[in-house]
Amino acid sequence: MEPVYTPIVNIAVGTFKAMGWRVHVSGEENIPRTGAAVLASNHIGYLDFIVVGYGARKAKRLVRFAAKKEVFDHPVAGPLMRGMKHLPVDRDGDVNAIMEESHRRLMKGQIIGMFPEGTISRSFVPAQGKTGTARMAMRAGVPLIPTAVWGDHRMSTKAVKKNMQRNVDVHVQYGPALPYDPDEEPRDVTKRLMAVITEMVSGLQEGYGQQPADEGDRWWLPAHLGGTAPTPEEAEEIIRQERIARRQRRKAREQGADGGTDSPAG
Repeated sequence: MEPVYTPIVNIAVGTFKAMGWRVHVSGEENIPRTGAAVLASNHIGYLDFIVVGYGARKAKRLVRFAAKKEVFDHPVAGPLMRGMKHLPVDRDGDVNAIMEESHRRLMKGQIIGMFPEGTISRSFVPAQGKTGTARMAMRAGVPLIPTAVWGDHRMSTKAVKKNMQRNVDVHVQYGPALPYDPDEEPRDVTKRLMAVITEMVSGLQEGYGQQPADEGDRWWLPAHLGGTAPTPEEAEEIIRQERIARRQRRKAREQGADGGTDSPAG
C-alpha cells in the first residue's frame, strides 16, 4: 500500500493534463518490471523527479529519489517526501549513511532515482557526475539506467522565476542499462554513464519541437544552441561559489551553537 505516493502521482497526472503539459515518454521498456535498479538522470529543474517518476508509471514502478535534506525539513514538502519514502541526503554530512540506506532499499527490490551531477545544471548541459550513483548500483549489482529529461525546466528551475505556462512539451527517455564490470573503477563507470546521458539529452534538445517565444524567452536554451543560459564553465563557477557560501553558513551555525568563538575570560 502507498497511501501517500499513489495520491501524489494521481495529483501530478491531473495537473499535467490541466496545464496541457504533454509528457512524452520513451524507452520505458528499459525499466525492470520487477527487482531493483538505479535510474540516473540529468538534472535541469525542480520538477525532474516528478517527470522521471511519471514516466516510470508505464513500467508500473514507483521510484524512490535521493533528495537534499533541506527538502525534508520543509514543513509541507517534508512530510510528503517521507510519506513517499524518498531518501534524504545531507550534502555536507556522512556519505556512508545514504549509501547504506540506498543499499538496503535496493536489496528490497526498490528502484532508486539519482541525479549524478548532485545539483541542477544552470547551463542545462550535463555536468561532471559524482561516483556515488555508480557505486550504489555496482555494490548491489543492479541495472544502472541512464535517463534524460528535457522541457520541465521551463516551468521551474534554479535562479529563474517560476513560469507555470500551459501547453509545454516535456520529454523523458530511459536508455538501456549501462554495462559495467563488478571490478571496474566507479570513476570510469561514471564517465561512461555521463557520456551516455549527455548524448541522450542532446538528442532530446535537438528534436524538441518548441522554440522560444521571443528573445527574452531564450533563457531555457543552452548557450551552444543559441540560448542565454550560462555556459558550462560559467555554471561550474556559480556552483563553486555556492558551495563556498554553504560551507560558510554551516560553519557560522556551528559556531553559534557552540556559543561563538573565543571570548575574553573573567
